[in-house]
Amino acid sequence: METNAVKDKSFAFALRIIKLYQYLCERKEFVISKQLLRSGTAVGALVREAEQAESRADFIHKLAIALKEANETEYWLELLHQSNYLEDKNYQSISSDSKCLLRLLTSIIKTTKMHNKK
Repeated sequence: METNAVKDKSFAFALRIIKLYQYLCERKEFVISKQLLRSGTAVGALVREAEQAESRADFIHKLAIALKEANETEYWLELLHQSNYLEDKNYQSISSDSKCLLRLLTSIIKTTKMHNKK
């Protein structure tokens, strides 16, 4: 069975985001955590949508939106860290996963665009 790195990583990332959301709610942080939950779980959902894209352009478009959501998620993570809701160790770990997704999505989009020109 073929593995799909971006699908697997975005799903695992969404699970981490859900757990972080639950933790933040315990700490009585409800506003930013809700934004984080929305954007962090949207990445994987958009990757799944891209699997059923109607065209290569549609595939690129859906992954580009996933990239925007991943970038927004990184913003919320930074904000939570700077406002002391996330400790350094936890921030570094989840931010590393976020940055990995950003690089992976960027690479897939660039590669697909290059193949689209041929």
